[in-house]
This record gives sequence, C-alpha cells and structure tokens, in this order.
Amino acid sequence: MTDGTDQDRRRQGTAVRREVLGDAHVDRAAARTDAFTADFQDFITRYAWGEIWTRPGLDRRTRSCITLAVLAALHHDEELGMHVGAALRNGLTEAEVAEVLLQVGVYAGVPAANRAFSVARQALRREDT
Repeated sequence: MTDGTDQDRRRQGTAVRREVLGDAHVDRAAARTDAFTADFQDFITRYAWGEIWTRPGLDRRTRSCITLAVLAALHHDEELGMHVGAALRNGLTEAEVAEVLLQVGVYAGVPAANRAFSVARQALRREDT
C-alpha cells in the first residue's frame, strides 16, 4: 500500500502493472494513450495498480482470483482474457483458473461461467504460443 504522493502511486502502479500484465501490454496501452484517454490511464495506474494492487492485505494470487471472478460475473470479456494471463504470471495454474470459473458458475450463473470458460480457453491458448 502506498501512503505517498500521486507520483509515488504512479511509479509503484506502473511497476506492479508491468509485473502483472506484462511489459508488452503496458507499452501498448501507453502507445494508445492520447489527450482523451490520458487522465483515465493515469487514474487506473495510480489507483487500481498503485493503490489497490499494492495493498498488503491480499497477495497477488488472491487478487487475481477475485479479479477473474468479478470480470467473469460482469461479462467483461476483454479484461477477463487479459487477466487470465495476469493470473498465470501471478502463479495460478490453469486448473486454478478453472476452479475460479466454476465458483462463478455457482454464484453468478452458469451462462456467465460458460462464457468465461470460452474467453479463458482462448486466453490460455494465446499464453501457450
């Protein structure tokens, strides 16, 4: 957790974002940033990555499980696919990703889990290549 300035959160957020999502993803996001999206990119870097993902209360594996479940339940497919790769980088196995999605099926519904399994399968295939 950071208790410093926005600059500290931005620096820490960028580091965590790179560790979790990978340099290629962060570089692509930075390259696509323009005047319209700059404030949003700064916001997610400082708060999602620099404030929440740096908190000591949960490890990254646990944060990945929660993130996968929420994204699956809300049908945020593009983000879900990206976070499947992040979950693997955070130490989850494919079997653990499947367990998270089974949990989604019970609590968010079979259609949500069915869709999430499809998205995750595609993401896992991309990670294998």
